[in-house]
Amino acid sequence: MSDKIRVTCEIEVTLRVIGGKWKPLILHLLQHEGAKRYSEILRYLESAPKKTLTAQLRELEADGIIARTVAPAGPVQVEYSITPHGETLYPILEAMCDWGYDNLGDRYEMTHPACTGE
Repeated sequence: MSDKIRVTCEIEVTLRVIGGKWKPLILHLLQHEGAKRYSEILRYLESAPKKTLTAQLRELEADGIIARTVAPAGPVQVEYSITPHGETLYPILEAMCDWGYDNLGDRYEMTHPACTGE
């Protein structure tokens, strides 16, 4: 029996890795601001349920997109950062950012503008 995940096409692979409401936002934050602790990511996302955020971080880690580093300090501190493999997603994230900027219109109000619109 194969452990491989069956997918319809290449787009589905991409969607399985970065699909979900929070994954692209997590990756964008880490891309532009560097390593972050769980609480910092949660604060940035504001309305993300903790259980969902934890699950999506675990999925990104399992796919080799982010690294989870535990600091051996008194209270456990965990930091998340993008791996070199995750950096290969930057062009996709930039394209998503540009498209969102170009199509913002009057319907949306941003709380954390992050794109330059270039």
